[in-house]
Amino acid sequence: MTVSVGLCSVAHVHAGAYADLLSDSLPGVEFVGVADERTERGRRFAADHDIQLRSRDALFERADGVVVCSTNADRGEWVHAAADAGVDVLAEKPLGTSADEAAAITAACADAGVSLSVAMPLRHSVPARQARDCLDALGELVALSGTNRGQFPGGWFADPAESGGGAVMDHTVHVVDLVHWLTGARVTEVYAETATRFTDADVEDVNLLSMTLGAETPFSLDGSWSRPEAWDAWGNATLEITGTRGVVHLDCFAQRFRVTRDGDDGGTSSVFYGTDPNRVMLERFAETLRGADPAVPGDTAVEALAVVDAAYESAASGRAVAVEY
Repeated sequence: MTVSVGLCSVAHVHAGAYADLLSDSLPGVEFVGVADERTERGRRFAADHDIQLRSRDALFERADGVVVCSTNADRGEWVHAAADAGVDVLAEKPLGTSADEAAAITAACADAGVSLSVAMPLRHSVPARQARDCLDALGELVALSGTNRGQFPGGWFADPAESGGGAVMDHTVHVVDLVHWLTGARVTEVYAETATRFTDADVEDVNLLSMTLGAETPFSLDGSWSRPEAWDAWGNATLEITGTRGVVHLDCFAQRFRVTRDGDDGGTSSVFYGTDPNRVMLERFAETLRGADPAVPGDTAVEALAVVDAAYESAASGRAVAVEY
């Protein structure tokens, strides 16, 4: 069964990668166009990816589902519009700028009877799935330590009105959602320290979260925008899980060839050769359009944003904050 998919807004840095996958790589998927709130930006994007630019309503008429790649602040508007049109949604993360907003978006989709999935590609990475198969052998959880360090994305990510926050908003949800999915436990408390050290942005680019998972398991996360522009890759996503009987270390993007060149034009670059989790995520969304349950439903995105809310409250107050689900 062929399903039709459109792209709503191209504001997000991942929009180009999704467009390339939808255009060339997904069997049984017809990429029916893109809509954007900025006409000229949408026109350039459509030309670059050889896809038709449509109005929002025209795209909804053609699409079984849409991938929403807007700014964080605009995500709710796009998802609500798709829900009103009866179109299923895969929304970029985070699902809004607060847990309350994400809960309202999730409820609107449920009321409209449309499927809502959230773009959490780490769940679809091969190392993460292999790690999940090993967890029972670890015994009781003792501690977790994660990183999601990346390059500064610039643009609207540095504008709190558009982003809702900096590196905490951008990177926390990925690894927190991964931990929730792997362990079945939830973060219950957060102590956060944030700063702006690498850029002149009006949002934080450094953060360290010291959390409690479940009743007492310590869980730390560095989700900073701390990778320089000259780094060989955009960043990383790692997690070390220590149990009473062993340790699992997973690196979602470790499958890379690194090449270092000498000379005036030298430098280090890398090529990822593993299974692309974005591709798997989009394939899974296509299955959702054919009737499968969402791989990452809206309510799980609400839980991840509840941790973000607590992190910002902690950074502002200087104390540990309980997560409210």
